[in-house]
Amino acid sequence: MISTSSIGVLLADIDNPDLSDFGHDPWWLIIIKAVLIFVVLVLLTLFNIWWERRVVARMQHRIGPNVHGPFGLLQSLADGVKLALKEDIIPKAADKWVFLLAPVIATVPAFITFAVIPFGPVVDVPFSDVTTPLQLTDLPVAVLFVMAVAAIGIYGIVLGGWSSGSTYSLLGGIRSSAQMISYEVAMGLALVAVFLYAGSLSTSEIVAAQDELWFGLILLPSFVIYTISMVGETNRAPFDLPEAEGELVGGFHTEYSSLKFALFFLAEYINMATVSALATTLFLGGWHAPWGIVNIWPGANEGYWPLLWFFGKVFLFIFVFIWLRGSLPRLRYDQFMAFGWKRLIPISLIWIVAVGTIRSISLEGQIERKYLLIGIGVLAVLFLALFFVGEDEDKEGQEAETPVPGPAGAFPVPLMPTGGAVRGAAAPLTFGRPEPVPAMVTSSVGEPADEPDAVTTEERIDG
Repeated sequence: MISTSSIGVLLADIDNPDLSDFGHDPWWLIIIKAVLIFVVLVLLTLFNIWWERRVVARMQHRIGPNVHGPFGLLQSLADGVKLALKEDIIPKAADKWVFLLAPVIATVPAFITFAVIPFGPVVDVPFSDVTTPLQLTDLPVAVLFVMAVAAIGIYGIVLGGWSSGSTYSLLGGIRSSAQMISYEVAMGLALVAVFLYAGSLSTSEIVAAQDELWFGLILLPSFVIYTISMVGETNRAPFDLPEAEGELVGGFHTEYSSLKFALFFLAEYINMATVSALATTLFLGGWHAPWGIVNIWPGANEGYWPLLWFFGKVFLFIFVFIWLRGSLPRLRYDQFMAFGWKRLIPISLIWIVAVGTIRSISLEGQIERKYLLIGIGVLAVLFLALFFVGEDEDKEGQEAETPVPGPAGAFPVPLMPTGGAVRGAAAPLTFGRPEPVPAMVTSSVGEPADEPDAVTTEERIDG
């Protein structure tokens, strides 16, 4: 006879896959999983483009796409067909093969990262007697695999800007490389606390470790740092500085058109889904149902229902991306980079030390829980104080200085102050009353009059 507790253990093993459940799928099931992931990501991109346009339109009191298909759902497909039929132009100054390869390098890693994302528990495959996890594969270092593959996508953006043979594209690629590398450091440090609590870098085991309590609550500073970093990592507003249209025309993809531009567009939206799925997996319990639902519905985490909870959490993060784009202006580049290196990274390092210390003391049982909670509260107050402490501005450097004139015959460019760039806001403009302009009064014979009258600009305009 099998006891009730034994049945519960068996069900727990079935619902929560571990590393031993992977590597046993037949070849046809692996192909089906890979194709389904590709199709889901493409359809998700089409939906996200439509959803972003509709949400931003509502924020701006517009209608948005509503003609092609029901509720305008086919508008994204129409845009894709339009891009495919546009003329494909390659600049003469471009490095042709690198120019063609760059969009592929940016897009392929975006698809590969979803190979280790868990969509649900172990399920029965319809029309067969095979059971398999709702995940293509898993690794002991799956999260590091995601970070490494995502970093490869940076090469596609940098090479795309460099190979175009355009100054604007090159500046966009340089900005993108600096930005993405900087915020990848903060993102990676934010995940260290998750590894300490989960005791694993496997995505399926991290989800299983959040069966009772999500890491987004007990590791709130890591969650906030990751959320900020993922917006900077994906070059989305207000951190879309590599594509600053007012300064760089279109950023690294200025010279791209047709399907090559569509690939960059596709990579951006898939990267949005990737970082959202990773945040769901590491901080919001993955495919586990939200609290309270399991108490009302015991089968909420069984079968294919976890797909609903997983994609619901992913759409929540994507809505945050859209919300930020429709609400916040673009940051200044030096402020954005200083925030990453001088705020996020130091706070992440301090938080890692605190989490490691608290985790070690908690496991060894040498201190009571109430003292740990007090320590966490003190650290949270310090973190908030660091966010509001600014740098001392050099007031003397902000005073207006006499610009140094350029050489004679030089190109008319704006002159820089003698002390270098001025930090802070620009000096306000003041508009006074126009000075009187002497008017040339002629006599009846065409000779200039002896005493010309002073006529103001307003009087001359009035006639």
